[in-house]
Amino acid sequence: MKIAIVGPGAMGCLFAAFLSKSKEELWLLDKDKENASRINEIGISVEGVSGAWHAKIKATANAQDIGKADLILIFVKSFHTKQAVEQIKPLLQENTKIMTLQNGIGNTEIIAELAGENRVIGGITSEGATLIETGKIRHAGRGETIIGTLDGKAPVEIRSIRETFNKVGLETRMSRDIKGLAWSKLIINAGINALTAITRLPNGKLTEFEGTKRILRDAVTEATRIAKRKRIKLIYDDPLAKVEAVCEGTSANISSMLQDVLKRKRTEIDFINGVIVRLGQELGIAVPTNKLLVDLVKTIESSYKWSLPAKSSIPKV
Repeated sequence: MKIAIVGPGAMGCLFAAFLSKSKEELWLLDKDKENASRINEIGISVEGVSGAWHAKIKATANAQDIGKADLILIFVKSFHTKQAVEQIKPLLQENTKIMTLQNGIGNTEIIAELAGENRVIGGITSEGATLIETGKIRHAGRGETIIGTLDGKAPVEIRSIRETFNKVGLETRMSRDIKGLAWSKLIINAGINALTAITRLPNGKLTEFEGTKRILRDAVTEATRIAKRKRIKLIYDDPLAKVEAVCEGTSANISSMLQDVLKRKRTEIDFINGVIVRLGQELGIAVPTNKLLVDLVKTIESSYKWSLPAKSSIPKV
């Protein structure tokens, strides 16, 4: 099986490092030539909960270098999903599967529209990682990865992917309801990501302060109310307990949204809390906490040139 990972950020590099332990051919595809060249030269260094180790990875900015792939993992930001699918078209053959473990809602739909529903594998992961610099990541938390197809079936290809992931240490299982999976992850992200971006706190600190703990609970309660109205079945019975458990399990993790803010980049707020706000308006359900979080994160994004400079490196926790 030839595997291509698109987007060598924190999570892309983490999965690449683990999958390098398999006997499968593995590539990283980056839109940045210098970044790809650097990874190709130095590989990926991992530190954190899985120890300190190094993986040699083939990386390129040219999809033609890879050729046809059997499995493509998409780890770009949600607002770059369409561009990523266009970039990988030279990799597609008849049975190529495209997996998204991205944050937010809408990625599976974009991939299905551009590449076909039969190719799409959706999913979520509770693994946590922080990008320190090109080719160097901190594995900040362990967690389960859950995958599934749009039609709820379990073809041999997805069973093979599950086995490969499990063999390299990525705890993985299958689900027949990827909409429920996506919403289950959305609710976790809605409670954590924006709040960390605003406060600049690692995940685990959110439940240590009464103010952030209260805001987290309000954001999760609103998101859960939307999911219930839409008759979406979540994969956990108690959303609040689950989000707080994720904070604890990834206590040292610097969320992807906070990483974006520290680097003064665009965030995925529109695909996370923004989804809750839009659906709240459509359904006539008040979601004031999520609206406030969206407004604050968008203000941070819009005011980078006026804000005080952040530290150049990710702090250790």
